[in-house]
Amino acid sequence: MAKRIVILGTGGNCIDILDTLLEINRFMSEAIYECIGFLDDNPAKLNQSFHGVSVLGNLQIAREIEDCSFVFGIGSASNFWKRKDILSKLEIEDNRFETIIHPTASVSQWANIERGTVIFQNAVITSNAKIGKHVMILPNSVVSHDDVIGDFTCIAGGASISGNVKIGESCYIGANVSIKEGLEIEKHCLIGMGSVVLDSVPENSVMVGNPAKFLRNVS
Repeated sequence: MAKRIVILGTGGNCIDILDTLLEINRFMSEAIYECIGFLDDNPAKLNQSFHGVSVLGNLQIAREIEDCSFVFGIGSASNFWKRKDILSKLEIEDNRFETIIHPTASVSQWANIERGTVIFQNAVITSNAKIGKHVMILPNSVVSHDDVIGDFTCIAGGASISGNVKIGESCYIGANVSIKEGLEIEKHCLIGMGSVVLDSVPENSVMVGNPAKFLRNVS
């Protein structure tokens, strides 16, 4: 019997999560997952349908929906530092979140992926990498050996993270960012798209450029 899934959010990443669920079913030649709906706090989206899947209500009704698992897809450069608070307010038990890995992703047998993480098309996770809870790793990104990615962090498409890098909780690593080996990006940081990070980054920093320079605080 297919596992019933509700996706939290309706943004682009959430639609990509739906696509990934369907791709897993197609790859396995059977219905592994059935997406029964989205939840979103935007009242204008109530009862809308995305690729045949309806918005069932706001995020708060998640606790009322039984016999399903959840995937948390909310997260962008404009709200990444709020992801933990958004989810914690819903008081959903950890064991109700599903870890989703696209069939084309390459994940080392020695990597550790925690619950609720989503790994999209053609991402690469190499040996001894540790990926926290509710991380989103977008297409064509590379997480190298011995990296540690904190809970709720988003890694955008094409990012390349060298070995032995530690990225803290609730960060956003922009598209096509490159991070030198052995560095630490502390929590709540935004690394702007295309940046080249050559030094460790203190928490709550927005970094941009090649080489990346401090622009401002996140909040």
